[in-house]
Amino acid sequence: MSSKDDHIFNKINLLRTPSGRKILRSGLLKDKKYILFKHYLTESTKQYDGFVKRYKDGIYSLINSDSSPIETHKSFIDEIGGTDELELQQSQIEIIMTRMADSNVLNDRINRILNSNFIKMTYPVFYALFDGYTETKNFKDNTLRDNVIDGHLIAIDLSEPMDRIVDMDEDLDYLEDYKFLNPYILSLARNKIKQAGPDVMNEFEAGFTDALLGQKIDYDLKTNSIALTFDNLERSYKKYRSILGTAGKNMCLNQKPLSEIYYIGMAKAAECVGCGNEIQDAIGTGGIKSPSWPLFYSSLTQDVRSGFKLTLEKSKSYLSEAYLALEMLDDDFKIKPYLEFLFLTVSHYNEFWYSELVKKRTDLLEKFQRDLKIRT
Repeated sequence: MSSKDDHIFNKINLLRTPSGRKILRSGLLKDKKYILFKHYLTESTKQYDGFVKRYKDGIYSLINSDSSPIETHKSFIDEIGGTDELELQQSQIEIIMTRMADSNVLNDRINRILNSNFIKMTYPVFYALFDGYTETKNFKDNTLRDNVIDGHLIAIDLSEPMDRIVDMDEDLDYLEDYKFLNPYILSLARNKIKQAGPDVMNEFEAGFTDALLGQKIDYDLKTNSIALTFDNLERSYKKYRSILGTAGKNMCLNQKPLSEIYYIGMAKAAECVGCGNEIQDAIGTGGIKSPSWPLFYSSLTQDVRSGFKLTLEKSKSYLSEAYLALEMLDDDFKIKPYLEFLFLTVSHYNEFWYSELVKKRTDLLEKFQRDLKIRT
């Protein structure tokens, strides 16, 4: 499919989940859902290398034309709320800028932050959403398409280095470089999105502000500055729904009513994937992430097995809202079958990692239960 964990979509693993078996059946029948999904996966794969090149070239140009990188960094920190973990000292900026002058080093860092499920799963989705919109308007504009998709994908990619810096759970040797790159990633995203006009740009800025709020709440929960409650955790999920939901709106150039339908589908699908990420991260890191739905539900029930089961159910509630968006689309809307298949892949992704934990990693469940007793 389209994930850095491609193995979870092989035949054996698809057979392990209810959603995976539906995916297999769709593929065997070669129905419209499968054919469309394969089409957009193939087309986006052809376009992906071009996106990566534009991304790398754009960042390289911004860095090498910047006469005041210290001020650039300071402005970024001020905008996102002055988070200490993301800040560099002046002496560090000068050293890193020299290092980033080597395009091979810069390309390596961008490749690392592009190695993300969110990016790999999202690119073909944006491609399909934009195509669905242009089909209704009977126009093609590849330059506009590339600017809108590139800009939002790059904005999504900004969350990767920021999360890795705050969580300190991977790429520890490159976190200082990521701190340096963050302002240029945001600047490049904005430069591309503004080419689509003020309606699209204004929607992006509103969504970015919301996403920063979600990120701040997430940080406050992590540092125990605020309590881990249902409302606070839902508010922290703005980091998912604002970024992907806003991108959904802009894949139809923020034109209503389709923009609202796209928003609901993409925002809720993103929140659904967020639950799956939390289960996968628990397996990968050997600990329950704070904050997360598994931690919240485990704390309430004092049982980690129940906590992860409830997290899976929470993911299903998010996805059921995404399916409501499909009900608002006409049956002859070109990409409706594609979205139906997409939501199946999201469901399988979550079901797979849940099954992996409860059936194959009971040792981790026992560890999580011991950790929970210490925590409480």
